[in-house]
Amino acid sequence: MSLAQGRPYLAIPGPSTMPDRVLNAMHRAAPNIYEGALVEMTRGIYPDLRRVADTAAHVAIYIANGHGAWEAANANMFSRGDKALVAATGRFGIGWADSARRVGVDVEVIDFGRASPADPARIAEALAADTGHAIRAVLVTHVDTATSVCNDIPAIRAAMDSVGHPALLAVDCIASLGCDEFHMDAWGVDVMVAASQKGLMVPPGLGFVWFSDKALAASERSDLVTPYWDWKPRAVGAEYYQFFCGTAPTHHLFGLRESLTMILDEEGLPHVWARHEVLARAVWAAFDAWGKGGDIALNIADPARRGHSVTAARIGGGGAGRLRKWLETEAGVTLGIGLGMALPTDPAYQDYLRVAHMGHVNAHMTLGVLATMEAGMRALGIPHGPGGVEAAAAVVAGA
Repeated sequence: MSLAQGRPYLAIPGPSTMPDRVLNAMHRAAPNIYEGALVEMTRGIYPDLRRVADTAAHVAIYIANGHGAWEAANANMFSRGDKALVAATGRFGIGWADSARRVGVDVEVIDFGRASPADPARIAEALAADTGHAIRAVLVTHVDTATSVCNDIPAIRAAMDSVGHPALLAVDCIASLGCDEFHMDAWGVDVMVAASQKGLMVPPGLGFVWFSDKALAASERSDLVTPYWDWKPRAVGAEYYQFFCGTAPTHHLFGLRESLTMILDEEGLPHVWARHEVLARAVWAAFDAWGKGGDIALNIADPARRGHSVTAARIGGGGAGRLRKWLETEAGVTLGIGLGMALPTDPAYQDYLRVAHMGHVNAHMTLGVLATMEAGMRALGIPHGPGGVEAAAAVVAGA
């Protein structure tokens, strides 16, 4: 008997669950886009975007998803034929590399696989070999949404500095902003990209690029930039329309204003980061317990290198695929697919899933997902160890 009636729960790594306050803020008539309340509200969004990234850098807003934010960064950082070094730790590192390659950038990829973080020493080695400084930028994900690996950005910056290479450090924070601790300026990041649909709790449609003065100066020589992707007028436009290269994304801005208020002024970033850490550890505890009695394991072995917004895991024998289907049809819960872990035509594709715990998520949401997962494994006869929900509850109780 299906018990999926009622409000469904989307536990995929973006779009994340949106607060009713954000949705209500967007539910209004179209505003005046030339002057008045919208223009004044937008002026306050830019300093708050700097606060959430912990930076004094410039910031540009694009009507785009995360792939658009990649392209915006690529267009401003590079000229055709320039070289990029990409440290890939999952599908999204590979994706950013492909995005750069397709617009004419010469891309060198160091592929660290699907279950390991980037090794700063190997990045330093590649940069040291580039004696002519052909590499214009190092591209890396903070948290790769597919593998859930969290890369050590300060260590990568230190490795770059250790060999005296002038390349920009560009970081994809699409899966981590507003979930995992991040300090753009203190960690020496030159370019940072993110999007609205994950930790910022706003529907898909806004892409963000933060860029340092060093990156701004480097962009002066770019021949890939077009009027739409040019970050300069978006950051320092003289007229309101220039910030968006045309009509503003009005209702997304209303939602963003509400979400930034919730994150920065009400909960506070330190508590946001701590909440995500606790919920992530609760998910990990459940998987650790289940794995003691079945072919079940987290994708990243080292807890210190796991992101706090999403957990990638394996349930062998096609168990992940069967469990995802059961949860959606019988319990009203949708989990993420194992993106990039195997080809869809490979039977192993059904061995992987992802559990998101990003953005507007609390203890009962996460514990509810884990309880329904355990019920599903029982219903489907998937071997697993006992006590997963109890282990998760203990983590929450200890917080």
